[in-house]
Amino acid sequence: MATVGVLPNGLQVVTDTVDSVETVSVGVWVGTGTRSETPANNGVAHFLEHMAFKGTARRTASQIAEEIEAVGGHMNAYTSRESTAYYVKLLKDDAGLAVDVLSDILQHPSFAPDELERERSVILQEIGQVQDTPDDIIYDYFQETAYRGQSMGYPTLGSPKTVSAMTRDQLADFMASGYYGGNMVLVGAGKITHAEMMDLAGRYFASVPGGGPAKRTPSSYTGGVFVEERPSEQVHLLMGFPGVGIADDQHYAASVLSTLFGGGMSSRLFQEVREKRGLVYSVYSFSSVYSDGGLFGIYAGTGEKETAELVPVICEEIRRLPGTISEEELRRAKAQIKSSTVMALESTAARAEQLGNQMLLVGRPVPVEEQLARIDALTVEDLAALARRIFSGPLTMAATGPVGHLESYDGVLGRLAA
Repeated sequence: MATVGVLPNGLQVVTDTVDSVETVSVGVWVGTGTRSETPANNGVAHFLEHMAFKGTARRTASQIAEEIEAVGGHMNAYTSRESTAYYVKLLKDDAGLAVDVLSDILQHPSFAPDELERERSVILQEIGQVQDTPDDIIYDYFQETAYRGQSMGYPTLGSPKTVSAMTRDQLADFMASGYYGGNMVLVGAGKITHAEMMDLAGRYFASVPGGGPAKRTPSSYTGGVFVEERPSEQVHLLMGFPGVGIADDQHYAASVLSTLFGGGMSSRLFQEVREKRGLVYSVYSFSSVYSDGGLFGIYAGTGEKETAELVPVICEEIRRLPGTISEEELRRAKAQIKSSTVMALESTAARAEQLGNQMLLVGRPVPVEEQLARIDALTVEDLAALARRIFSGPLTMAATGPVGHLESYDGVLGRLAA
C-alpha cells in the first residue's frame, strides 16, 4: 500500500515500498500539459519537457545525462494532454541522486539560447516525422475533431508555426504557472522507505513555490469529421464517441468494454474484421480517460478498396455489441485487464507512473485490490448499458490516405442509427 505525505508547499510525496527488488523508480508528475496551453503557445508543455534536460545553473546537458548513466540509471520524460512526467530508474542506493537531478532540472533550468535553438530544430524534426507517419498523425486529426477549437484538441507537439516562434519567456512563464507545489507529485517506487522519500523531498523540493491544484477549463466533446486525401498504401481510420472520465464510476467498465470489443486477438473486432474477412492488419479499440471526460475510439488501417467493406462491418459490430455480450466474453476481458494490472506491479517504473497519474487525476493512490474488486463486480448488464450510452453519443470520424471508397460521415451516421 502506497503512503502519502505532503510538504508545507503543497507538494505531495508518494512512496510504494517494494522490498523484493534492488531498484527504485523516482519521478515527478506535474498537472499541466497540452490542455493548459493557448493557441499562441501550443506545444510549450512538450518544448519545456525537452528543455528541462538541456542544462541548469549547476549542470550542463551532458552532465545531467552522464551523472545518471554513470550509476547505470536511465532517465526520460513525456508530455500528455493533462500532465508532464519526468522519471529516473536506478539502483536503490542512488535514489538521492535521482531526486537531486529531478529537482535541479525542474527548478533551475537555464534555457540557454543555443540549447533552445538546437532543441527547437529537434522538435520540428519530430513534428515532421509524425506528419510523415499517417498512423501517428491520424490521432492528432481525431483529437482535434473530437474537441474542436479547444486546448484538449491541440496537438501535443505543437505546430511548426508555434514551435518556430516559441520564446524563452514563454517557456519560463509556462513553468511558473504550472510547476508549483500543489500541482506536483513526487513518487518513489521500489526499495525505498517513505521516511527516506520525505527526507529527500524536504531536502530538494522544499523551495518549490506553494499553491493549490491547477484549475482546468472544462472540456466539451463535439464530434465531427475530418478526411484527408493523401498518397499512401493504406487508409488510416479512427471512429470514436464520448467516453467516460476518471470521476465516472463506469471508467473500469469502459476499459473492460474496450478490451472485449477490440483489445486482443479474441476480441470481436479482431475476429470479425481481420480473422474472418482479412480486411486489415491492425484493428483495435481504446478508452482514453481524462479528468472530466474521455474518448472511446476504434482504429483500423486498410487498403483503398477494402475501405468500402470495412466501415459497414465496423458499424454493424457497434450496433450488435450492446445486445449480444456474453458471460464468456466478459470473463475473458476481465481476466485480461486484471492480469495486466497485476503484471504491472512487477515493474517499479509502472508502479510509479500509476501512482503519479492516480494522484493527479483521482487525488489518492488506488489500491490494486480495489481496482480488481471493481472489475470483478462488473456484469453483462453494466457493459451493455455503457455500450448503449457511449455509442449513442456524437460520432467523431477521422481518415487519411486514399479515401475515395470511404463512406460519407452522414452515411456512417445512418448505418449506426439503422
